[in-house]
Amino acid sequence: MYEYSDFDEAFVRARAAQFRGQVERRLSGALTEEEFRPLRLMNGLYLQLHAYMLRVAIPYGTLSARQMRQLAMIAERWDRGYSHFTTRQNIQFNWPKLTDVPDIIDALADVGMHAIQTSGNTIRNVTTDAFAGAAADEVADPRPYAELIRQWSTDHPEFQFLPRKFKIAITGAEADRAVIRAHDIGLQLVARAGEIGFRVFVGGGLGRTPMIAQEIRDFLPAADLLPYLEGIVAAYNLLGRRDNKYKARIKITVFENGIDAFRAATEAEFATIRPRYTGVDQQILGEITHAFRAPDFVAKDTAFYDRALAVDPLFAAWARQNLTAHRREDHAIVTVSIKAHGATPGDATADQMRVLADLAERYGYSELRISHEQNVVLPHVARADLPSLHAELLRAGLATANVGLLSDIIACPGMDYCALATARSIPVAQGLATHFRDLGLEEDIGALKIKISGCINACGHHHVGHIGILGLDRAGVENYQITLGGDATETAAIGERAGPGFAYDEVIPAIERLLRAYLALRVDRAEDFLTAFRRLGPAPFKEALYGEARDAA
Repeated sequence: MYEYSDFDEAFVRARAAQFRGQVERRLSGALTEEEFRPLRLMNGLYLQLHAYMLRVAIPYGTLSARQMRQLAMIAERWDRGYSHFTTRQNIQFNWPKLTDVPDIIDALADVGMHAIQTSGNTIRNVTTDAFAGAAADEVADPRPYAELIRQWSTDHPEFQFLPRKFKIAITGAEADRAVIRAHDIGLQLVARAGEIGFRVFVGGGLGRTPMIAQEIRDFLPAADLLPYLEGIVAAYNLLGRRDNKYKARIKITVFENGIDAFRAATEAEFATIRPRYTGVDQQILGEITHAFRAPDFVAKDTAFYDRALAVDPLFAAWARQNLTAHRREDHAIVTVSIKAHGATPGDATADQMRVLADLAERYGYSELRISHEQNVVLPHVARADLPSLHAELLRAGLATANVGLLSDIIACPGMDYCALATARSIPVAQGLATHFRDLGLEEDIGALKIKISGCINACGHHHVGHIGILGLDRAGVENYQITLGGDATETAAIGERAGPGFAYDEVIPAIERLLRAYLALRVDRAEDFLTAFRRLGPAPFKEALYGEARDAA
C-alpha cells in the first residue's frame, strides 16, 4: 500500500490547520454560512437534511487495518456509532457536529487520510476495481496509476474550479469492475505488443442526463497518461458550459461538440502539454509502484478448505457467492457483504469495522478494500484460512452469502439523510431484500443487480442496474420509476424506463411480478435476468409490470 510521504503529511496537516481556523471563524460569526460554504465543500463537509455530513476519501478504495480501526473510532466518538460506504469508494459520517470536525480531520491525518476534494467542481476521488492487485484476470494493477492521478490532481491550480465535478475510474482488466463507462474519464489498462497502455473513454455520467462514455483513444502509452488527462481536462475547462449547471458536465460538452471535435481539441492541448513532461512523473510512478508491491504471500495447503467445501453446506454457499479467483491459486479474494437482509446498504457499525480490521490483520495481510457496490473486500486470503475466516464472520453477523444476488442492492441514503433526495431509498432496499428472502426466491433468481436512487442525481447508479429504481416527488407523493436492462460492466448500457411510476407501497409487488415473469420466461437457470431481457426485449417485462395489475385497477 502507498503510505504518505513527508510532503503528503505536511500538506494534509497544513490543510487541517487551515480548515480548523475556518471553522472557528464560522462559529464566531466572522464567516456567514454563505461565505463558509465553499470552504467546507473544499474539505468534504456538506450540510445535509438533518446535520453536517463529512465525506472522507478512500483513494482507489484501499484501506489498511489501522485506517479501518481509526474510522471505527471516529464513528463511535464523533458520530452515532456507524458510517456509510459510498459508490465512489468513500466513507461518509452523517452526524458530526461542526465543532468536532477539525478534530476528526486531525484524527484522519494521523492515519494518512483526509477529506480533500471529496466535493466541489474539481477532480474527485479516483476509483478503481476493488480486486485490483489480486484478480486473476488483471493485465496490471491500476492502483499505482490511480495514486499518480491523485497526486497530480490534488490542488492542481488549473482544475480547482471546473465547470462541474469530475470523476475518473480505472480498471485493470477487460472485465469492467469499476463502471468506467459511467465516468467523466474511464481508463482500461491493456497490453499491446508487450507495451502497457490505456483505452481511454470520455463523457460518461449518470444523473438527469445519463450517458455512456465514448472511446477517445484506443491505445494511450502509459507514459502519456498524465499529459493526456491534462489535455482532456484542459479542453473541457475551455469548452465546458458555465451558464447552466445542468449542462456543465463533460458528457454534455462531448455530446454538444461531438466526439471527433472534442478529440481534436484534446489532441491539440495534449500536443502543447506533452513536452512539459520530462519524465519526473514516470520517476514518481516508479516509486509509487514499489509501494504497491504484493504482500509476502504465505503458501498453505488447501486440503482443509477442500474438506470444508465438501462437508459444510453453509460454507460452500458462502464460498460460491462471495469468493473470486485470485492470481495465486492457493489464495482467494473475499467480498464481505455488509448487506444482511434488512440492513441499510453501505452502512457499517464501529464494531463491524473493528472486526473487519482484526480479520484483515489475521487473514488478509492487513489490507482491505471498499467496493463501489458498497461492500468490503479482503483481497488476499489463503484458501486454507477461509473456513476459519467464515466462522468468525458468522459470529460477527457478516457472513451473508448474497454477493451478486438480489439483496446485494446499491442504494443511496435517500430522503432519510440527503437534502437533495425526493424519495426514500433505504426502506425500499430493505423491503426488497427481506421480501424475496422470505419468498425463498433469491437463489433461484440468481445474478441480479438492483440499484436504487432517491433523486435524479443517481447516486445509487439506478441507470446501470439490471433493474433500476428512481424515487421522485410527484405533487408531494413518492413515486418510483423502474428502468430495465442497465449494465455497469464492459457491455455498459443505460436502462430503459419501463413506464409510469409506482407508489411507495406498489414497488415491491411490481418487482415481484417482474421477476416471476423472468423466472417463467428464461431458457434455463443459467440465463440471468439481463441476458433474458436482451434476448426478449422489454415488452414481456412491461406487460408483467403494468398489464394485469393496471387492467384490474
